[in-house]
Amino acid sequence: MIEIDARTVREWIEREEAVVVDVREAAEYAEERIPGTLPFPLSGFDPEHLPGEPGKKTVLTCFIGHRSAEAAEQLFAAGHTQAFQLDGGLFAWKEAGFATEV
Repeated sequence: MIEIDARTVREWIEREEAVVVDVREAAEYAEERIPGTLPFPLSGFDPEHLPGEPGKKTVLTCFIGHRSAEAAEQLFAAGHTQAFQLDGGLFAWKEAGFATEV
């Protein structure tokens, strides 16, 4: 698994190089999230049905990184090579001063 800091993820989003997938449960996602993220809860996680766009990096996130690390391991085991984890998750995103949405 490759961990990426919040600033790099933000740059990738701005350059439209990445899709950010939030693996938290629906209620958590509805409460607060990184703008533009796609919901894909770990409880039903299936690497074969991962949302995203061909040619773009996939960045996984959760609140602090535990669930996204588990999801990233599943992706790598399934052969996905352009998958990354937001180091520190939503918490790190907010600590970096970046906006969230509800």
